[in-house]
Amino acid sequence: MLNKTITAALSGVCMLAMPLLARAQASELSDADRAELKQEIIAAIDKKAKLAQVMNDEIFSYAELGFQEFKTSAYLTGLLKKNGFSIEPGIAGIPTAWMATWSNGEGGPVIALGSDLDCIPKASQKPGVAYHDPIVPGAPGHGEGHNSGQVVNIVAALTVKDFMVKHHINGTIKIWPGVAEELLGAKAYYVRAGYFKNVDAVLYSHVGTGFGTSYGSPGMSGMVSVKYNFHGEAAHSAMAPWRGRSALDAVELMDVGMNFRREHLRLSQRTHYVISNGGDQPNVVPPEASVWYYFRETDYAHIKGLWDIGNKTAQGASLMTDTSWDETVLGSAWPGYFNKPMAEDAYENIKLVGMPKWSADDETLAKGLQKELNLPQTGLGTSVMPLRQPLPPEQNYGGPSDDIGDISWNVPTIVLSYPANIPNVTFHHWSAAVAMATPIAHKGIVAGAKVQAMNLLDLMTEPKLLASAHDYFDNVQTKDIKYTPLLRPQDTPAIHSNEATMAEFRPAMEKYYYDPKKYDTYLEQLGIHYPTLRKVGTDTVGGSDS
Repeated sequence: MLNKTITAALSGVCMLAMPLLARAQASELSDADRAELKQEIIAAIDKKAKLAQVMNDEIFSYAELGFQEFKTSAYLTGLLKKNGFSIEPGIAGIPTAWMATWSNGEGGPVIALGSDLDCIPKASQKPGVAYHDPIVPGAPGHGEGHNSGQVVNIVAALTVKDFMVKHHINGTIKIWPGVAEELLGAKAYYVRAGYFKNVDAVLYSHVGTGFGTSYGSPGMSGMVSVKYNFHGEAAHSAMAPWRGRSALDAVELMDVGMNFRREHLRLSQRTHYVISNGGDQPNVVPPEASVWYYFRETDYAHIKGLWDIGNKTAQGASLMTDTSWDETVLGSAWPGYFNKPMAEDAYENIKLVGMPKWSADDETLAKGLQKELNLPQTGLGTSVMPLRQPLPPEQNYGGPSDDIGDISWNVPTIVLSYPANIPNVTFHHWSAAVAMATPIAHKGIVAGAKVQAMNLLDLMTEPKLLASAHDYFDNVQTKDIKYTPLLRPQDTPAIHSNEATMAEFRPAMEKYYYDPKKYDTYLEQLGIHYPTLRKVGTDTVGGSDS
């Protein structure tokens, strides 16, 4: 029935459509046919649950830091190639970045799906164990859950691809990775390189503890990541310290200056730092030292202003210590701003799918971890989140950053938050890895894939939705605010970041890479009884053999 009712559609689209849409020859479904097809998609994704689990667990086991996602990228691009996607590797000068593309028919919308790949330093954690128990002590781990987002997108894309072929739906699907998201290190370079110029809409997915989406400004901060390098003169710290010029003194004075300045900054700023190079040993005056800052604010002008304060403080520290200085931009992100028509459509799909059905074991793990972290033992969520509306500017005091913000200011974009983690865990921490290769994550990514597939289907087959999305983008979002990159022409991706850490830990981590040919799940491979909880002191309920 569906094949007979699909028609060329743009002739009926209102004149809101962008020139980009005017050149696309979309395919249109009736509301009844689209509803029928969505039920078929839900059933088809349920049949891909095993694929989703294997992908999720395998990426979890690789646990690669930003710019070093070589194993993860090779695995994903290999899978996409086998399913008919062409791969452009190394996009924007980033070795672990890629763009996968598949097209059906002539014209049609171009929809790009993205999610992140990288993990967190020192967050290694055995899944299903509700207390700190690293797989490899000190190693990286998925303490944010970035092992799951590409699974959501790829399972959704492969499902919709099959239906597009079957029902002669025109369009192009693109899939791209958020390389080094924890460093805010890649997406602005994708934009600068032009990878979203011919894209009609972007569907982004990110792990969450609830099921929802938002539009407008959700209270995110933008930021610039800057490393300040000070250059002095070495000397013997005991025999002739007066001959030295301490670069470390300059770093410490900059930090003192910035910390005193905090009192006079807006409530919406977030300024934090680490000393990434403090010298070699105490009896040598440090000739080189570096401090790495994240400057976060809620709009472009204030980010630039905060960065300027950092530069002035660095200059002052340099003058006080008779050293020189320079700066290296390691990443940047605009505050996110998301599309209302697309979010409203996605929210209807979220309600249609609903929350996963959690088992007693799932709830036991969640409450056990919450107890371990001294949190209320509320367990897992059971209802979808309300559609999140934008914060009024006067109530926006900032928060986390994601370089999806740069993409969102160049093409209509939404973020799908899918329920694959445990409420109230500490992100960027081992506790956020506990659920991420367990049935909690497996159920959450399947639910997320169903919604993402329906979002993709709607954009491919409902031209009025795309027209409305572009109208909102042009006449609301970017009416008064235009995107200006925080990146400067001389800035390049920090592709050597985390090389030393991965070189140190990868040999030990390789022993624990998931082998789905031998083991049904990663829990089985690690010998973990699900769930494993702390009982009394160091005693446990359940057990781990690894």
